[in-house]
Amino acid sequence: MNIDTLIIGAGAAGMMCAAHAGPNTLVVDHAKAAGEKIRISGGGRCNFTNMHASPANFISQNKHFCKSALKRYTQWDFIALVDQYRIAWHEKTLGQLFCDETAKDIVAMLRAEMDKSGAQLWLQTSVDNIGHDGTHFHAQLTRDGRITQILAKNLVVASGGKSIPKMGATGLAYQIAGQFDVPVIETRPGLVPFTFGEDRFKPLAGVALPARVSANNTSFDEAILFTHRGLSGPAVLQASSYWHEGEQITVNVDPAAGLFNTLKSARQTQGRKALTTVMSQYLPARLVEVLSGDLQLAGNIADQSDARLQEIADQLSHWELTPSGTEGYRTAEVTLGGIDTDALSSKTMGAKSVPGLYFIGEAVDVTGWLGGYNFQWAWSSGWAAGQEIKSTANG
Repeated sequence: MNIDTLIIGAGAAGMMCAAHAGPNTLVVDHAKAAGEKIRISGGGRCNFTNMHASPANFISQNKHFCKSALKRYTQWDFIALVDQYRIAWHEKTLGQLFCDETAKDIVAMLRAEMDKSGAQLWLQTSVDNIGHDGTHFHAQLTRDGRITQILAKNLVVASGGKSIPKMGATGLAYQIAGQFDVPVIETRPGLVPFTFGEDRFKPLAGVALPARVSANNTSFDEAILFTHRGLSGPAVLQASSYWHEGEQITVNVDPAAGLFNTLKSARQTQGRKALTTVMSQYLPARLVEVLSGDLQLAGNIADQSDARLQEIADQLSHWELTPSGTEGYRTAEVTLGGIDTDALSSKTMGAKSVPGLYFIGEAVDVTGWLGGYNFQWAWSSGWAAGQEIKSTANG
């Protein structure tokens, strides 16, 4: 079977690329349905982009690499496409955009765009081997027990990273890169909860509060959630992408810096109350109870000096913790690292050393923050590769 373009992966990036690459395109995926990560994202409503998306919201060894694709296909371009399909959406917080109804609307939109472009989709299809003869890519596919030999001018790898293996994630992209001597930056889980040993936070499981979490001089102000295994919540997930094994994180459970003044005022009006009782009016009671021993929160509020109250506030705004690890790829929303951007064209997403070979989406060493940024990278990188493939075919 001779085609122009074979795209491996029917996720966000792969379908976006297929919608722009031209008619003689085949998209293959081993899953039973296309866009499964889209379907489950955002609680089933898909946080499909972020109004504030910019290169500053992405992590990569080359922070400039993502600029070209993000500038040429922006969040506003994708929003216009969503509007064209009359998919109702809303902004939740911090520029995060969600479907009003269901994430399935985004999958259906992408499938419709693929149909318009003439792209085919083969699901429950395995890629058994790949080769290159100097001008064309050879691939052996197995579908419904039948083997098909593919000859393609272009090969687009959109198979994602290692995150959430129960959704079918594999390291296929990195294997293909290795086969063609395209370097790969070491991968690790990103946007992932921290774990702590000895059930440290088990008594706090379910407690949530606003906080500032910092890792490697990068801070995020959002909610944190204590779990049976450790720490989660948006601020923690964000910071996890900047954390490396063995390092400390800093948690500020007084991000508004109001605790000292609150305690000082309470000393005048509630002097006979226990310090822990007053603090529990400001912070979750279970958190105060767990910290009372470490911070020596004994006595009444009336007995505390300004210096002591300031010391307590300082300790709670600089709570240093060393995670034992993370929950790993099992729950990680993204994979950090991946295909080395130095080996790719930032304009086309094509491999510099292998004409016709492209890597897009999560497989590449470009990782966005929590909040729709990774989907925007999928749309922008998929579009960039699709445009190049289409222009090459027409040229």
